[in-house]
Amino acid sequence: MASLTRFLSLLFCIFPASLALADALMVNRSVEASSIAQYYIDERGVQVELEIGLSSLEDFRNIMPDAIYRKLGYDAAPLEQRLSTFFSKDLGILVEGESLPGYVRDIGPGNRVLRDPITGTPLPIQDDAPQVIRAQLVYPFPMGSLPAEVVFTAPRADLGFVAYHKGVAVNDYRYLASGYKLTLDWEDPWYSSFNTRNLARQYSAPMSAFIYVENFEVRKEVIIRPKDLQRWVDLGLAGRSDIPVAMQPGIRETVGEFLSRHQPVNIDGKPVEGVLESVNFLERTLTSSRVIDPPELLQLDSAIIGAIFVYPRSELPQQVTMDWNLWDERIQRIPVSAVDQAGPLPSFLEPDWRTLKWSNYLKNPEVPTLAVVESPVQAWRLLLGQLLPLFAVLAVIGIAWFLYNLGKRKSLALAAATATLFTTASVAAIQLGGNNSPQQERASAIVGDLLHNVYRSFDYREEADIYDVLAQSVSGELLTDIFLETKRSLVLANQGGAEAKVKDVQVNGVEVLPEEAADSFSVEVDWTVHGSVGHWGHIHQRSNRYLARLRVAVDGALWKLQEMSVLQEERL
Repeated sequence: MASLTRFLSLLFCIFPASLALADALMVNRSVEASSIAQYYIDERGVQVELEIGLSSLEDFRNIMPDAIYRKLGYDAAPLEQRLSTFFSKDLGILVEGESLPGYVRDIGPGNRVLRDPITGTPLPIQDDAPQVIRAQLVYPFPMGSLPAEVVFTAPRADLGFVAYHKGVAVNDYRYLASGYKLTLDWEDPWYSSFNTRNLARQYSAPMSAFIYVENFEVRKEVIIRPKDLQRWVDLGLAGRSDIPVAMQPGIRETVGEFLSRHQPVNIDGKPVEGVLESVNFLERTLTSSRVIDPPELLQLDSAIIGAIFVYPRSELPQQVTMDWNLWDERIQRIPVSAVDQAGPLPSFLEPDWRTLKWSNYLKNPEVPTLAVVESPVQAWRLLLGQLLPLFAVLAVIGIAWFLYNLGKRKSLALAAATATLFTTASVAAIQLGGNNSPQQERASAIVGDLLHNVYRSFDYREEADIYDVLAQSVSGELLTDIFLETKRSLVLANQGGAEAKVKDVQVNGVEVLPEEAADSFSVEVDWTVHGSVGHWGHIHQRSNRYLARLRVAVDGALWKLQEMSVLQEERL
C-alpha cells in the first residue's frame, strides 16, 4: 500500500488541493512599501492598523513620542498639536471636506508582518521579520452618521494600503495617495469602491462564469454571491449578516437547483443538459481558489459559492455558447472566460451582449491518444531463441559428420542433409528467435509508452472507459488499486470538480536491472510529468520529476506494469 500511495502521488500530486501555483501574476510592490496601513471601516468609524518602517519615521514623526520626535532632529512641539496635524494632514480621513478627529489607541515597537508578495496575505512563517513601529489609530464617525464617501490623505512616504468595509476588501494592496475617494455602500459593502480604476480589486464582480472546452467534456463553472442571488431565489438569508454552517447544505442544494435552470449551454447548435457536479462555498484569492472544507461560519457580505456543470463529449466540439440570463440594477456586467488548449480568453457580458461564444479556432488541437506499446516476443520466436544452442550443436555435429564422410569417401547425402537442416535452423533462430529480456533502447521505449498510457487513461470521463484503458497497461492487484484510489484522489485534486490533466510525460533515463525471469524485466526509470488544470478562469501549470523502480511483465500478449517502488520525487 505504501508503494501504491506513492504511485498515486505520481499521478496527481502535481495538482495540490489549494492549486497554489496559478497563472503568472505580478509581484505587488506595495506590499514591500516602507510602511503599511490597513483600514477597517464600519458603522463606528475607521480603525487603522499601521506598520511604520524605521526608514519612514520622519514622515510619521507627528504621532511619535517626544523623545523620538526630538531624536529625529526637530524642536520640541506639544504632542497634542502634532497629533492634530497628523490626523488632519499627514494621514487624514475627510468626510464632506472636514477631517475626522482621530486618536492613537496604541503605539509601540513590534515586528513587521511578512506578507505574500502577490496577495498581501500574511505568510505562515514570520521568522526574521524586521522591526517596525506598530500603531492603532481610530477615526470615529460623528454620532448617528454613516458617510456616503470618505477621502484619504497620505504622507510622503511609500505607504502600501488595503481598505475593508464591514469586513469586505475594497481593494487589493496598492500604494496610498492623497485624494483617493471611497464611496461607501452601507446596504451592501461588496459594492463600495474607490474613484480610480487601479484601486478596483481583481475579484470585485458578484457573479462570473467560465466555459472550459476539452476533448471529452465541456464544463461550465459559475461563481455567484448568495447575497445577490437572494434577489432571485429565497435562500433564507433575508435579515442575516452571516451564514451558519447548519444552513450551508440547504443553500448549496437550492443554488444548484436554481442554476440548473439558468445560463443554458448549446454545443454545436444543440441545447444540452449538464450534470451538476458540485456546489461549494469558496475562498478566492489572487493566487488560489479553494473549497472551504471543513465548513465554517461565513460572513454574508463576502461569501461566494461556486457551481460546476459537466457536459460529457466524445470529441472536441466546434462551437459552444452560454447565455447569461440573470440581470438587474446591480448585475450589469459579468466577467466571463472561454478556456481551451490555447488558454483563457476573458471578456464581459452585458444585457445587450449576453452570450459567451467559443468557436474552435485551434489549428492543431491536441487529441489524447494512446501509444502503441511494442508487443512481447511471440511464443514461436521464444521457442526458436531457446532452441538456438541445440540447433548450433546439432549443426556442428552435422558438419563434422559431413566432413568425416567426405574424407572416408562414404555416402554424403544424409550427413549433408543433417548439416544443412541444423545450420539453416540455427540461422533462422538467430534471425527470428527472441527473448523478453529487452536491452536498453527497447526497454526505454516499452516503459515510456506504458507510462504515457497510464496517464492518458485518466483523460476519459466514464469510469468504465478509464478502467478499460488502464487495464491495457497495468495488471494484477495494482490495476484495481490504482483505479479506485486515483478516482478517490481526484475528488481532492478537483477542488470542486476540475480534473487534473497530464499534458506530457518525458522519460529522462532508463537503466535495465538484472532480472532472472524470462517473461519480465525490471528498470529504474527517471521521468518528468507536465500537467495543468483549468479552474475558475485560470490555467494552473505544474511539473514533477520522479525516480522509481518498475517491474514490467508479460500479461497475455501485452507488456504491463506489475510492480512499482518510488525512490524519489521532486516538484519542479
